[in-house]
Amino acid sequence: MSWTIAPEPFDSPAAAALWRAYYTEVSDRWYLLHEGRRTDPDELEREIAAQTWEELAPPRGQLLVGRYDGEPGGCAGVRLPPAGAAAVTGTVAATGTVAATGAEAAVRAAELKRVFVREGLRGTGGAALLVRAAEDAARALGATRMILDTRGDLVEARALYARLGYAETDPHNDEPYADHWFARELA
Repeated sequence: MSWTIAPEPFDSPAAAALWRAYYTEVSDRWYLLHEGRRTDPDELEREIAAQTWEELAPPRGQLLVGRYDGEPGGCAGVRLPPAGAAAVTGTVAATGTVAATGAEAAVRAAELKRVFVREGLRGTGGAALLVRAAEDAARALGATRMILDTRGDLVEARALYARLGYAETDPHNDEPYADHWFARELA
């Protein structure tokens, strides 16, 4: 049994099933930690219906689906900032910090989104393969840097990113649920 990773339309049945599984898990984890309960089913359905993965469609993004033994088992997405957004400047230093270097050194950053592996397949190497495939997709989109945000309770994700060479940075967005930001040079 092994992983295969390939681009997938953001609105495919496999993508929809993985979105539901991803959102259910991260929402339930947040509510269990902060309110001692799972996500209200009505709220869950509203949020799943309200969010699309349109941002992960070409030409400004890509959704990748990992299949384990042929079955959808995980996903990762990459997107470029919206047209007209300010360039992200700086580099990730050897110390792991981000050093702003001015407009002449502006890099085109892509954002890593929605890295997810189904619970029964964790520990099989799929997450690292998905992140590396997303990095390749970001390079193909012209990015020289990958950025991402995550939450403190997603300890597995934070450990994965650190293991793959991502350095924790200052915030690059004002996402209300994010409390950890990472970056990695892709060159």
